[in-house]
Order: sequence, then C-alpha cells, then structure tokens
Amino acid sequence: MTPSSAFGSGAIIQQRNLVEQVADYLTQAIISQRYAPGERLSEVQLARDLGVSRAPVREAARLLESRGLLVSQPRRGFFVRALDASELIDVFDLRLCLERHAMARLVDNYDAQKEQALRRQVELMCEVALHDSDSRKIEEDLVFHRMLIDFSGNRRLLKVFDDITHELRLCIALIGKTHAEPDTIATCHWQLLDALASGDPQRCREAIDYHIGVARDYVVQGIGESS
Repeated sequence: MTPSSAFGSGAIIQQRNLVEQVADYLTQAIISQRYAPGERLSEVQLARDLGVSRAPVREAARLLESRGLLVSQPRRGFFVRALDASELIDVFDLRLCLERHAMARLVDNYDAQKEQALRRQVELMCEVALHDSDSRKIEEDLVFHRMLIDFSGNRRLLKVFDDITHELRLCIALIGKTHAEPDTIATCHWQLLDALASGDPQRCREAIDYHIGVARDYVVQGIGESS
C-alpha cells in the first residue's frame, strides 16, 4: 500500500496543513491583539475572510483551545482566552521553576560555544526590538529562553517548556503592552549572560528570579489596571 492510498491520496495531509495555516493565522492575530481577550470568533466570518470552508477553521480553533489560546462555550463557539491575574501568576511560577533549574544545570557546563550562541541571540533581540513587529519580538524572546533550557541538557525540561510556549506568548504580549520601554526587554537579557559567565550558581538564581519576577509584575500590574 502506498502512502497516498493509505491516507486517501494525501487529502488528510493537505487538510492538516490547511488547519495549521489557519491556526498560525489565528495565533498571530491573537498575539497582536487584533482579537481582544474575551472576543468571540465567528467561524463563518473567518472562513469567508480566509477563503476556506468552516471545517479547517473549526479544527484550528480546537487546536488553539488545546494550546490555551482559545476557550469554547457550549452552543456559543470559541472565544479568545482572557487570562486573569491568578492564571498569569501560575504560568510565571511554572516558568520560574523550569528556568531556575535550567540555569543551575547550565552554569555547571557553560562554555564559550554556548555563550557565543546566546550572545548572538541577544544581539538579534536588541536589533528586533528597534525595528520589528511585536510578534517577532516575542518569538525571539522565546528562542532565547528555549536555548537556555536546551543548553541545560534536560530533554524533559525542554518538553515542558515547549508545552507552555503558547501561553507564554500571551503573557509576553501583555508585557509588551505594559512595559514602559519595550526595548529594555531585550537588553535586560545581558544580565543573565553575565550571571552565567560568573560561574556563581547563587548569582544565576538571583538573576533569573529577578528577570522573570519583573516580567510577572508588569503583566499582573497591567491586568489590574485594565480590569
């Protein structure tokens, strides 16, 4: 049996690709806040705007629900997830546990190659902060933190980080809206590299605690002011 005959002449694969494309479109729209938290998504309107049937829109919405970006209500459809302060604190608490442990592992095997890769990423983040879209800034920020965890050498740690990445996109988007000087989001990452270069585990712990703590406080403060 050929792969094409096993999968209905590629129809399932093509459908899956279309669903992912719609999901990517919706993700970018949510992160850039073209859809506001709590806003209802119209399957009919989205299908018309994107030139597709309602089926891939519905499947993409279900996919984003599993990723924590949308919520569904019986007989009402899908809505953009609105994170409250307690949910945000939970996300950042988990993130802090992951990255604190990653920093503790990484400082023991930090070398010139890892340092160079991380420095290149921070330089890119600084450049993106001045010239690119909010969504690109968020992606490069996540790349940096994923590199930290990847370099720690714990694959399970990396998997958990990947699992919460979509929720982190929402959180970082909120930082971009509430932070007084968004470019400092990029430059403050140098402090993490300085801590790693020092070889001091306690300094690394303090640096990541401060880095993520400031982000959490900006987000929670912004949620409180908007409510």
